[in-house]
Amino acid sequence: MSAKFPKITEEGLDALRERIGVKIENTVEPWNYEATRDAIRHYAHGIGDDNPLWCDPEYAKDTKFGSIVALPSFLFTTSRIVSGYCGGLSGVHAMWAGADWTWHKPVLRNDTIRAEAHLKDLVEHQTKFAGRSFQQIYHVDFYNQDGDHVAGADSWVFRTDRDEARERGTKYTEARGRVEPFTQAQLDEFYDIYDQEEIRGSTPRYWEDVAVGEKLPPMMKGPMTVTGFICYAQGWGGLYIRANKLAYKMQKAHPGLGIRNRFNVPDCPERVHWDEDFALEVGAPGAYDYGPERCSWLTHHMTNWIGDDGFLTKSDCQIRRHNPDGDAMVINGEVIRKFEEGGKKLVEVSQKATTHRGELSAFGTAIAELPSKA
Repeated sequence: MSAKFPKITEEGLDALRERIGVKIENTVEPWNYEATRDAIRHYAHGIGDDNPLWCDPEYAKDTKFGSIVALPSFLFTTSRIVSGYCGGLSGVHAMWAGADWTWHKPVLRNDTIRAEAHLKDLVEHQTKFAGRSFQQIYHVDFYNQDGDHVAGADSWVFRTDRDEARERGTKYTEARGRVEPFTQAQLDEFYDIYDQEEIRGSTPRYWEDVAVGEKLPPMMKGPMTVTGFICYAQGWGGLYIRANKLAYKMQKAHPGLGIRNRFNVPDCPERVHWDEDFALEVGAPGAYDYGPERCSWLTHHMTNWIGDDGFLTKSDCQIRRHNPDGDAMVINGEVIRKFEEGGKKLVEVSQKATTHRGELSAFGTAIAELPSKA
């Protein structure tokens, strides 16, 4: 196997470990500094979420918040680090693979967000996708303009050898480049789930009315299209999407980011999400969705269910496979615990996202505070 891309080296790993625990200074600027009306709406629409609490000022003014609120996953737009921008191992592929979020306060319209981040850990794994790989874990804290700690998150990427994934990886042996057209009957089943999607909204879901074992309504996402992936990038901002002079300046500062296209022009590694040929070169089954996008789908599933008076306090999401163009996914959930803590009435929900073939795409748990009849 001839090496086409940079490799993971022991020297690179040693240098990266030196960064553990060190506050990251002068990181690349976020997509959004402020939770403006348009920024919130663009992100919500990027994940297919039309909850009026995020998008309709007239509706939101009559809620307890008095204005539109940023959906929990909006904070992905305020830090490139939590979204997968990672240092070290120049030119080695990075795939966002999960996050563990804790929210303390809502982000209101026009709040300004500041993030602080550091590399938390570097963990070696053996994977079917690319053999020896490294989980690069960051911790990020988020503060509003008043200095309030609104949220914190651990998020991680997997650093993988592109050549190894393409030539020897076994995870997607049967899936690479697969095209399986849907029948209209299949599409109608998916659309029926969309038609039945419920946004709880202003009707409170009281803690006393929830039972352990209760099932959440299923949520449909897909079928996946490159158009949908680009729609997410519009609201989220992407990691390396730059044009003209700004693309040149980024690649000049970080030469490992510039991977040459068919015209011999350096282009960003993020194009795995819309460039089928390049996605296959790095071992993926095809152009695929964004990891933070999938995490946001799980939190969307929760906020639909808890309603305006609920508050999502925790969510963890682990990605288990790529969702390439042409996949469809359904998210299911079940209440696994009811408890009280610090005077708050809380429920814990187990979530699982599976493709239309029954493949596990992502899973996690979430905790939400619900209003009480008392």
